[in-house]
Amino acid sequence: MMKVAVIILNWNGAKLLDEFLPSVVDNTPEGMAEIIVADNGSTDNSLALIAGKFPMVRIISFDKNYGFAEGYNRAIAQVDSQYTVLLNSDVAVGRHWLEPLVEAMDETPELGACQPKILSYREPHRFEYAGASGGFLDRNGYPFCRGRIFGSIETDRGQYDTPIPVFWATGAALMVRTELYRRVGGLDKEFFAHMEEIDLCWRIQLAGYAIAAIPASMVYHLGGGSLPASNPRKTYLNFRNNLLLLHKNLPTSDLRATLLRRRLLDTLAWAKFILTFDFANAGAIIRAHRDFRIMRRLYRSHPDRNLLRLPMSRTNILTAHYLRGIRRFSSLPLNRKV
Repeated sequence: MMKVAVIILNWNGAKLLDEFLPSVVDNTPEGMAEIIVADNGSTDNSLALIAGKFPMVRIISFDKNYGFAEGYNRAIAQVDSQYTVLLNSDVAVGRHWLEPLVEAMDETPELGACQPKILSYREPHRFEYAGASGGFLDRNGYPFCRGRIFGSIETDRGQYDTPIPVFWATGAALMVRTELYRRVGGLDKEFFAHMEEIDLCWRIQLAGYAIAAIPASMVYHLGGGSLPASNPRKTYLNFRNNLLLLHKNLPTSDLRATLLRRRLLDTLAWAKFILTFDFANAGAIIRAHRDFRIMRRLYRSHPDRNLLRLPMSRTNILTAHYLRGIRRFSSLPLNRKV
């Protein structure tokens, strides 16, 4: 049994595997980790490519596309490693990328999950949108990162090279204790894709564990490999799933006020799309709220759950970014409401 299972989820991604898998094979210690491609029912030549060019890679093949969340759940059910890394198929890894993550988990038993520093594959001097150097949630549930606030992405100058506790670690390159992943229920398949890793990290913390960013480990993420940022399907999933993760994890005493604020803020986002004649994305927000009202019945409320106080839970990232013009994580006021 290997200590680590590095699982790459694939769906019709032969081109990405051909470009990115060599770095994972070359830079992952042979005696420490097993590399696995979990294939979500691909119809391209992905499986033939792996068998021909990467015979050292284990293949787990599914009969159809189960999405990001359930695809990983089904793959992790078939591994026995102490740790599992969920690695996107469009991620290239640096030398010695795995060792700092394993060391952090070995030395800190209360650490449930961690992530490396995520840099842009096309612009390696800049952080990458999906995770940067560790993720947080503001008081309204909006995610942001060390190195990225909304669309403002910083240049990496080593300013966030300190390992710190964070609220969420990116699903682009997420190491988690395998047994803990299963114990808290894994990724929520109802999310299908987008923000399911934030929900998982929230549940890991509610179970008594911490999440951390370990910048000594570096990977390079292409990003946008599934859906572009302007795609209405992505807008729909982001808005719907963000509401679901709040509903699932906040105690009822805080949930009502938070969702009220979100309805108002999401209405403003809808109005912006309408004013710019982007009716497809405006409709996506309407569908997201409609389906949230249906899907929330799947989850029980938590009237007796103590609110997990977020590291920056009092920050209003919308006000800070759009009204005060804050573009850098280091400029955010950490200890007071903005």
